[in-house]
Amino acid sequence: MATSMDDILSLCRRRGFIFPSSEIYGGIAGFYDYGPLGCELKKNIRDAWWRDMVYRRDDVVGLDGSIIMHPGVWMASGHVDGFSDPMVDCRESKMRYRADQLFYAPILVDDQVIGYVCVLEDTSMETAALEAAQRLKSKLSVRGELQPLQLVCYTSASETVQKLIPSPATGTPGTLTPPRAFNLMFATHVGAISDDASTAYLRPETAQGIFVNFKNILDTIHRKLPFGVAQIGRAFRNEITPRNFIFRSREFEQMELEYFINPDADWESLHRKWVDERLRWHQSIGIRPELLSLQVHAKEKLAHYSKACTDITFRYPFGQQEIEGIAARGNFDLTRHQEASGKSLEYFDEETRQKYIPHVIEPSVGVDRVLLAVLCSAYDQDEISGEERTVLRLHPCLAPVKAAVLPLVKNKPELVHMAQDIRKKLTRHWNVSYDATGAIGRRYRRMDEIGTPFAITVDFESLENGTVTLRERDSTEQQRMDVEEIVAYMTTAINS
Repeated sequence: MATSMDDILSLCRRRGFIFPSSEIYGGIAGFYDYGPLGCELKKNIRDAWWRDMVYRRDDVVGLDGSIIMHPGVWMASGHVDGFSDPMVDCRESKMRYRADQLFYAPILVDDQVIGYVCVLEDTSMETAALEAAQRLKSKLSVRGELQPLQLVCYTSASETVQKLIPSPATGTPGTLTPPRAFNLMFATHVGAISDDASTAYLRPETAQGIFVNFKNILDTIHRKLPFGVAQIGRAFRNEITPRNFIFRSREFEQMELEYFINPDADWESLHRKWVDERLRWHQSIGIRPELLSLQVHAKEKLAHYSKACTDITFRYPFGQQEIEGIAARGNFDLTRHQEASGKSLEYFDEETRQKYIPHVIEPSVGVDRVLLAVLCSAYDQDEISGEERTVLRLHPCLAPVKAAVLPLVKNKPELVHMAQDIRKKLTRHWNVSYDATGAIGRRYRRMDEIGTPFAITVDFESLENGTVTLRERDSTEQQRMDVEEIVAYMTTAINS
């Protein structure tokens, strides 16, 4: 059975992964709070990325840049003038849309246009458009054969056609405004006086902090090209229509690497290498390979400074969407900041005795999108001993709780003492839960549902010989094990 977004939303709310932000006040669109399990899962994703991108490489260092930077940074990078999406309003319903997420089609009956249909982009938009077309045909009592609909983006419609396209909210033609640019940056003010001179912005991406610190990093670590700078941090975009849960929100976290290379290097080979490496990484943390794919951007759709870009996409319940982009950005950013600041951002090559501005390969991935992909990939329902269970088959390295220690009964002091002793030993290494409430089978199910890979049961035999029962989440297989063996066993499973 395919996983639905309703399944994921229900699990996240029920088990404390993710909550709507400010919910007691009615919430605020595009913002979410990560609960006790969600913040652990998120931390484990960040740790896995940092471990593989920084600790396990000798050519990458880290940076933690500030969220608010000098406004000149965003002028130079082009964000102030060009970081926008096309916005459309419905005059009747007051609903607001991104124009590139609206799709319309003429309704043709025997080659005659009887009206238009307009729908929001999603996996079922063809079905929704067809149903709307059939309703209009019936309403107008038009006879004849309804021809296949050819949905195209609203941004491609002429002004004349735009006046005939109905709003998705009301179905009334002519109520949608023409597309207009809407800057996505959140503006704020720095200092005691709120005026134009104090205007600053919450960063819409983390990359620029790396670029403006390039010289500082180079002067302090003395690395030779190629080398990279990694950063994990929050970014903010005032999305016109945040949607699909945490996939497209207004506050999110990015994990980005700027890998600096010689302008004469074989950038195409390096770009392919990073694409392959990043695809392997997603699989290594337990994302199912059959749900991942690559999408190469056509040259005519690349940013003007970009040489190439390949997206790693994931098949979410709402469709195939980008989870990570790997771009060959050239030297656009360093060049712009050098020109705007008047400070040299050149690299001096000691071997060739030349100065030049490096080019970059940029793998950029959203923590929240990875987390959602992990949940969708891990969510499963099966049957154990005739009882249906919900289980998150998370990779042990990502599991919020690594093990649950369970005394068989809670009214036997010797069992409780031994179980608590084991928990204390394990918490020196991992986040471990203790649960003594309810039947042992019900406790197993609770742990399965939040993705806990191991359950350690302390029973009466444990008091006799010091062994416990270790149960594995996915197979439900159990084995007796000495307490001393547990740490080594779990370490191997978690780090594999």
